Amino acid sequence: MQTTHPLISVNPQRRGGRPCIRDLRISVGDVLGWLAQGMTVGAILAEYPELTQADVQACLSYAAERESHEVRISTVA
Repeated sequence: MQTTHPLISVNPQRRGGRPCIRDLRISVGDVLGWLAQGMTVGAILAEYPELTQADVQACLSYAAERESHEVRISTVA
């Protein structure tokens, strides 16, 4: 299944249906986790040469779009 991001795909048969980069076995969550751990984009690209700068950017864009949906939680007094 294709998402609104052309480099991000979701396949129920791959990585448990997690969003992945170009139908590779590298998930958006993997890339975000590496960035959160302090890896630079250059280090990620060196470690995973099948990835491109555009792939990393697509992961960030995908995550930002998912987070932009407003969720309201009502409080019970």
